[in-house]
Amino acid sequence: MTEREERRAERAAAAGFGVTVLACGGLAYVYLQGGQAQLEGLLLAVAFAGVAYGFVTWGQKLMPQGPVSEDRHHLPSTEPERERFEADLERGGVLTRRRLLVRALGAAVVALGGVALFPIRSLGPRPGTSLAHTPWRRGMRLVTEDGRPVRAADVPRGGLVTVFPEGHAGSADGQAVLVRVEDPGRIRHRPGRDDWSPHGYIAYSKVCTHAGCPVGLYQAETHQLLCPCHQSTFDVLDGARPVFGPAAAALPQLPLRLDPDGYLRARGDFPEPVGPAYWHRA
Repeated sequence: MTEREERRAERAAAAGFGVTVLACGGLAYVYLQGGQAQLEGLLLAVAFAGVAYGFVTWGQKLMPQGPVSEDRHHLPSTEPERERFEADLERGGVLTRRRLLVRALGAAVVALGGVALFPIRSLGPRPGTSLAHTPWRRGMRLVTEDGRPVRAADVPRGGLVTVFPEGHAGSADGQAVLVRVEDPGRIRHRPGRDDWSPHGYIAYSKVCTHAGCPVGLYQAETHQLLCPCHQSTFDVLDGARPVFGPAAAALPQLPLRLDPDGYLRARGDFPEPVGPAYWHRA
């Protein structure tokens, strides 16, 4: 290959890497403008095609092609040649002429690396401990979906009311089911929860611990909450322990108190994370 052909091949490979850089820049622009899946996919394909073309051209045109050997007689170096060689080694000079090609390859690799970070950004902010907490806070009144505070006297015996923390009506993780047990003495309190269900008013998270469906059915005769999605059943009198179905964990209980005006208020947040139990496994 002549020197002119070699230069041409070198520029072609560098152009391939340049196409990769431009395609990655275009992809970044489209992504930051809101994204368009088809166009992003096309630009990503062009980016990979550019770097592939550059590597193929580099390998076929600029790398030594096969083993080449030539018999020759011993050619001793002259003293000036040895001195120049030693000077080159001490100077630490560049041993390649293909600076343009190497820089173009580096730019392409950096561009592709930057594009690879976009999917990480698209995952959104880190949730931190947000999954372990809900909007419930100490002293918050229980309200209905339309924001109306719940009075204890308004809850029928053996009835169920869906409630939310005041100021967060409609909250997905804050929704709870409030039940009024006719005979409070039958409630089997867990240790330290004797005062969480005043006068038989007891509340549990409405989010099923199996797959996150809303637990919205109550059988007053058996004191059981039922999830309609997969038929998981929870015993209201025994800490909402699952007694049937695929759910393996009890519904978190919301600690309650009754204020002097007859409104039901929370003593705090749920003691356990709400939702499917497998979210919280170590």
